[in-house]
Amino acid sequence: MTTDTPTTATGTPVVSAAQQAAIDAYVAAWNETDAAKRAALLEDGTGEDLWYRDPMLEADSRDAFAAVLGAVQQQLPGHVLTRTSDVDAHHDLVRFNWALGVPGEAPTFSGVDIAKFDGDDKLHRIIGFAGESVGA
Repeated sequence: MTTDTPTTATGTPVVSAAQQAAIDAYVAAWNETDAAKRAALLEDGTGEDLWYRDPMLEADSRDAFAAVLGAVQQQLPGHVLTRTSDVDAHHDLVRFNWALGVPGEAPTFSGVDIAKFDGDDKLHRIIGFAGESVGA
């Protein structure tokens, strides 16, 4: 059987450096309170045609998602999003667990994001699930 996904010596799928950078920029954007810096992070990590859905939020473009993040930051000041797992990958898909909360306190929300990369290794489809994380 062949695979398009690079793997470690043990067969665990890995993301490319560009894909990891996109994920890191996406997570950093959740925490960036400066709108211009947040927009730059999203430009680095997401496609212009970004499509985002979670149980409470949705956005149909990178600009709309930037506005959603600004609104979340206003509603939950001091909260930080942290990736809490390794990135699990296959083909052009990834998933990772996350927690959102005030540093040093129990998370307000936690869950898992499942995302698809576009041809430029930027995230362009992201589905978030809140609640019990998988593969923790």
